[in-house]
Amino acid sequence: MLLDSQLLESLSPGAGEALQLNAAKAYRALVVTQPGSAEARARLDDLTPSTVLARPVVSPRDAAAALAGLWLWHDHLDESHRLSQAIDTPAGSYWHAIMHRREGDFWNSKYWLNKCRGHPALGLISRQATDMINAAPSDQSIIRLTLGDFDAAGFVDVVEAVHNHPDDPRRELIVALQKIEWRALFEHCLRAATG
Repeated sequence: MLLDSQLLESLSPGAGEALQLNAAKAYRALVVTQPGSAEARARLDDLTPSTVLARPVVSPRDAAAALAGLWLWHDHLDESHRLSQAIDTPAGSYWHAIMHRREGDFWNSKYWLNKCRGHPALGLISRQATDMINAAPSDQSIIRLTLGDFDAAGFVDVVEAVHNHPDDPRRELIVALQKIEWRALFEHCLRAATG
C-alpha cells in the first residue's frame, strides 16, 4: 500500500511504525474472524488522536478518524468502533460503516454509509480504482456497475456476496478495492487533521 509520501511523513513515528507492521498481510480479510495483530495492538495502544500525527493537529476529530482507520487496518474492530462511533462527522460515519462491513453486519454498514453520502473520499476511490476495475475480466462486470462512481453501499453488497462464497474469483479484486477505499479515506483524514 502506497500512501502519499507527504501524508506518510505527517504520521508520528509510532503511527508510521504501526502502519508498516505486517503490511503485506494487513487488511486482507473481507470479514474479520480472527483477532488482530498483537504487535500492532501494542503500538496502537500507545496512540491517541493527539499523538497519531507528527504535525500539529488542526482537526482533532479527523485525527481520531485516522486512528480509527489504523485500528481497522490491523483488524481491531472493537477499538476502531469505539473511536468512530464517537466522531460525529462524515469521516467518522464512513469508518463506522467500514467497521460494520468488516464484522459482517452488512445492513448496519449501509445505515452508516447513508450518513456520509457525497464524502470527498468517494471521488478519490473512483479515480484510484478505475484502472483496476477496467482490467478485471468482463465476467466481473458487477464490480464495474457498483464502482461506476464508487457506490459504497453497492460495494457492501459485493463484499457480502464474495464473503459468502470463499472460492469467488473476485475475492482478490475486492480485497484490493477495499484497500483503495481504506487508503483514500485515511489520506483524506490525514489531510483534514493537519489542515
